[in-house]
Amino acid sequence: QVQLVESGGGLVQPGGSLRLSCTASGTISRLKEWRWYRRAPGKQRDLVATVTSGGDHPYLVNSVKGRFTISTDNAPNAVYLQMNSLRPEDTADYSCYVTELRDGVLREYWGQGTQVIVSS
Repeated sequence: QVQLVESGGGLVQPGGSLRLSCTASGTISRLKEWRWYRRAPGKQRDLVATVTSGGDHPYLVNSVKGRFTISTDNAPNAVYLQMNSLRPEDTADYSCYVTELRDGVLREYWGQGTQVIVSS
């Protein structure tokens, strides 16, 4: 079983930066892909970024390209979301997600979420 713990959210002014972290712990087999999602108040959860566990093929949705960066670290097993030039519309609850290949079965795990508020 894999547990994900997130940190780094908070209140920031427009134009500011935050760095979200998500660390995996527990009995980890082979992690495959990391993702960050966000859910703005009153809206559905949306994909923000993806990257392989080895840090390859980073993908960012258009609304955050040029402002956000996704990266990984294998020691510890973690994913990061560097968020620069934050806008009020980036306000949301951000959750990390990872897939793991264990005994031939692809499993998925979610973090508990961390809140980001962009406001002056």
